[in-house]
Amino acid sequence: MPASAPLPIVTGMTAIAEAPRATERSTDHHRVTLDVVIPVYNEETDLEPGVRTLRAYLAVSVPYRFRITIADNASTDATPEVGTRLARELPEVEYVRLAEKGRGRALKAVWLASDAEVLAYMDVDLSTDLAALDVLVAPLLSGHSDVAIGSRLIRGARVVRGVQREFISRCYNRILRTVLRARFSDAQCGFKAIRSDAARALLPLVEDTGWFFDTELLILAQRSGMRIYEVPVDWIDDPNSSVDIVATALADLRGVARMRRTRARRVTAPVRVLTAA
Repeated sequence: MPASAPLPIVTGMTAIAEAPRATERSTDHHRVTLDVVIPVYNEETDLEPGVRTLRAYLAVSVPYRFRITIADNASTDATPEVGTRLARELPEVEYVRLAEKGRGRALKAVWLASDAEVLAYMDVDLSTDLAALDVLVAPLLSGHSDVAIGSRLIRGARVVRGVQREFISRCYNRILRTVLRARFSDAQCGFKAIRSDAARALLPLVEDTGWFFDTELLILAQRSGMRIYEVPVDWIDDPNSSVDIVATALADLRGVARMRRTRARRVTAPVRVLTAA
């Protein structure tokens, strides 16, 4: 689906309709400050508890208007029914369904259509402790940084996960530092946020539609001289995750090779990677 195409969406109690582009949305509503996107594929079990927990947290923890957008990338189970019902019941929740699979594709499409000042995303299983969300968003709202990422690999992070996933994650991020000269510590933590102006500049350049989307976005941000803020997170691995670790790792390595080849076509500028105290 082209990034500029209308997206099928459910807002509040309305039926499925076409979502206007960001410029059209902003004329109809008071602007939302934070749009938290939850990309899902076949998450009929975890979707409702995850969304309700996140909404309850945001309702008492943030002083600004927020939206939770469920970005369904072609689920084949009951996820569409659950997402549609949640959007009808909860006024801050929207449901968007894309016809093609791909987490990166879903994030790119929904972020480009959003009217929010800050765009974020997190995994539906809420592996990351939500207490880190305020710290993630604050430097973007203040203008201190352009992109903020959760990190499981810096001082202050507390992580519970298997040895295999820990080993693969550390090896992958070492490859990024060696091959692509990454200055950030954790490319793949499912807990990130970006200012809308930075997103509009970077997203048209991102080619990947799958799991490498995060890495490509961060490398492009670094090469563009954007400020990247890292937040140590408490993170608990989901033992029921359906992600194919080997297939994802191979796809990531192909993405790294592509970005290494295209490095000469990107403008490289100094970048500061900032870590939360």
